[in-house]
Amino acid sequence: MHVLITGGAGFVGSNLAEAAIASGWSVTVLDNLATGHVDNLLGLDVDFVKGSVTCADDVMRAMRDVDAVVHLAALGSVPRSIANPMATHEANATGTLTVLECARRTDIRHVVYSSSSSVYGSNPALPKGEREWVRPMSPYAVSKLAAEQYVLAYQQSFGLSTLAFRFFNVYGPRQRPGHAYAAVIPVFLDAVRRGSAIPINGDGSNSRDFTYVGTVCDVLLRALARGVSHPEPVNLAFGTNTSLLDLVEVIEDVTGCQSPLEHRGPRPGDVPHSQADNAVLRGLFPDVAPVPLRDGIDRTYTWLREQS
Repeated sequence: MHVLITGGAGFVGSNLAEAAIASGWSVTVLDNLATGHVDNLLGLDVDFVKGSVTCADDVMRAMRDVDAVVHLAALGSVPRSIANPMATHEANATGTLTVLECARRTDIRHVVYSSSSSVYGSNPALPKGEREWVRPMSPYAVSKLAAEQYVLAYQQSFGLSTLAFRFFNVYGPRQRPGHAYAAVIPVFLDAVRRGSAIPINGDGSNSRDFTYVGTVCDVLLRALARGVSHPEPVNLAFGTNTSLLDLVEVIEDVTGCQSPLEHRGPRPGDVPHSQADNAVLRGLFPDVAPVPLRDGIDRTYTWLREQS
């Protein structure tokens, strides 16, 4: 199989590229390097196309001789979207529509898309099932909801085989700290590594369904190999619910280090609690075994220390 990974120089995309190559597949990566890093692809036998998902010419060039697409390219981060809603919409919603249109005009057999648990927003239900009502709390969440609905609409309107996953707080190697929009796990691990205070937005009770990137890649490869399509979004997480304070305890246990906590004000647009109902995922992929949080933190911390 020849797969195109948009955003393939990013955190999830580069891990997926590595896993796909290990499975014997050919990989093309399309990335404009706005948030990705070309050194994530060092040593990987990929066909790299520098370009944007908002440019149809770039997308068509990257789709040449491709069988399937995993569309990961996006401008992530709730705070970034609040700072610049238009850029987030353009990259996430318009970019996804461009990818779908190009796929429709070519012989692409299958498009898999990464939506986000942020679409549930202010819905307080736990765990969150795919048929729960959605109420996005940030421009980022709105853009991901619009994009996933385009993915499903192209399945219904044009017969394109599609699958829209809702990712829940993916973490792991190649997820970098040290920038304004860094995710919580690399930020916490980097603080412990440096012996500095761990920054916590709010009182630490906010909770997440953390999912290791290797598990995510396992599911994505299975979906591609079997050409799995589904008429509704699918949560890609395993029903865990870890508070930020509990996360700190796991990190301290893994690293053997303790750092003081620095509590900050809550961030606008942040969802208080997130936990997936994974019944649909389990029905589609019953053999997937998720990596436990402690093991995933250990692997991530090992990678981070190797970057020093």
